[in-house]
Amino acid sequence: MSGATAKPPASLNPRTTTYEFLGPPGAFAVTFGVPFLTYALYFGCSEISGGCPPPLSTLYPSLVQAVSDPDWWANLWDSKAFTIYYGWYAFCIVAWAILPGDWVKGSQLRNGQYQQYKINAFSTCLLAMGLTSGYILRFGIQSFTFFYDHWVGFISAALSMSVLQGLLWYALSFQKNKLLALGGNSGNPVYDFYIGRELNPTVGSLDVKSFNELRPGLILWLLIDISMACEQATRLGGRITDSMGLVLFFQILYIIDALYNEPAILTTMDITSDGFGFMLAVGDLLWVPCVYSLQARYLAFRPKDLGYTWSAAILGVNFIGYWIFRSANNEKNEFRNGRNPKNLKYMTTEKGSKLLTSGWWGASRHPNYLGDLLMALAWSLPTGFETPVTYFYVVYFAVLLIHRQRRDDEACEKKYGKDWHRYMELVPYRIVPYIY
Repeated sequence: MSGATAKPPASLNPRTTTYEFLGPPGAFAVTFGVPFLTYALYFGCSEISGGCPPPLSTLYPSLVQAVSDPDWWANLWDSKAFTIYYGWYAFCIVAWAILPGDWVKGSQLRNGQYQQYKINAFSTCLLAMGLTSGYILRFGIQSFTFFYDHWVGFISAALSMSVLQGLLWYALSFQKNKLLALGGNSGNPVYDFYIGRELNPTVGSLDVKSFNELRPGLILWLLIDISMACEQATRLGGRITDSMGLVLFFQILYIIDALYNEPAILTTMDITSDGFGFMLAVGDLLWVPCVYSLQARYLAFRPKDLGYTWSAAILGVNFIGYWIFRSANNEKNEFRNGRNPKNLKYMTTEKGSKLLTSGWWGASRHPNYLGDLLMALAWSLPTGFETPVTYFYVVYFAVLLIHRQRRDDEACEKKYGKDWHRYMELVPYRIVPYIY
C-alpha cells in the first residue's frame, strides 16, 4: 500500500455500535444456516432423495435415521474431494502469482493509504479452462464427472476452507496496526467472526478478500457446470440437452463477464467497507460454487429438452437482464472515471460528490440489481416447473439484493446527509421502476 501516513489506530478503529443481521443471534443463525442449506439443497434434491423435494411423509423419518447413523456423518468426508479442492485453491494462488497482470489502486482507505490489487482473474480462468479442455479431450467426458460423483465431499471441503479462513483472519485481526472494518469491531466474537473484523487482510501483496471474491469460488462454479454437463452427456450418449446448454451459456457468460471486468469489484461494498470474515469466506468459497450451480446439477440427473420456442423465450429474458446489468454498470464506471459520453444528468452534493439522476441510474437507484434478477430467473427457467427447488436461487438472490440495497442506502444517507434525501426525491425507485 502507498499514500499518506496512517493516523493513530485508536481514531481509525472506533467501536462498532450498531448491528446488522439482527446482531449476534442473527450472525450465529446464518453461520450455521448457510452450511445447513447447502447440504439440504443436495439431500433434498438429488437422485437419492426420492423427489425434489421428497414427500414430507418420508423426509423427516429418513432424515432422523440418517443423522443418527455414524456412517452418514463419516460420508461427509471424502479424501479425494478434499485433495482436489485444496489443490484447486493452491492452483489459484500460484496462477495469481505467476500470471501477468496490471496492478490497480483501489479506493482510498481511512488511513489515507491505498490497497493495491493484481488484476489477472480472467487469465487464471483461461488457464483453468485450457487445462480442463485438454483433460476432457485426453480422457473423455466421463472422466470429468467427479464433481457430480463426489458432491457432498466438495461441499465439506469448501466449508472447511471457509471456517479455517474465518477463524484465521479473525485471530490475526488482533495484531497491532490492523485497519478494521467499521462494522466488524463490536467486541462480540460471534458477530465479529461472522461479519469480518479486519478490512483488508493480506499475505505479502496478495489481497485475500478480492482474491477469494473472484477466483477460487467463481471459476470453480464454471468448472462444476462443465462437470454437470459431462455427467448428462455421459448418460445421454455424448449429447447435452438444450436446457443444459442454456444454463451453461448463461452462467459462463456471467462468470466470464465478472472476471474480465475484475476492476469493477473494487468499488463494491464487499471490497470498500466490509471486513473479511466468515460471511464473505463462506459466501465466496462454498455458497457461490455449490449453490449457484444448482440448475446444472439438477439437469444432470433430470434432463429436459425445451424446443426452439421455449429456448428463444428464455434467451430473451436473459439478454434483457444482461443488457440492463452491463449497460447500467458501464454508465456508472464511465461516470466515476470522469467520462459522460451520454451527457447524463447528475446532482452535486455539498461534499462535491456527483450522483447520476438520468439514464439507468435515473430509473432506479440500483438498476444493475434488476438486470441481476432477470438473469437469475432465466437461469432457473430451463429446469421447467416440476420442482420449486431450482428456483431457490431466484428467491435467495432477491432477498440478498434487497438487503444490499438497504445497506447501501443507509451508508449513503450517513455519507451525504440531506443531499441523499434530495437525491431520493429525484430517483424514488430502489430497484424496479414504478414497483420497488
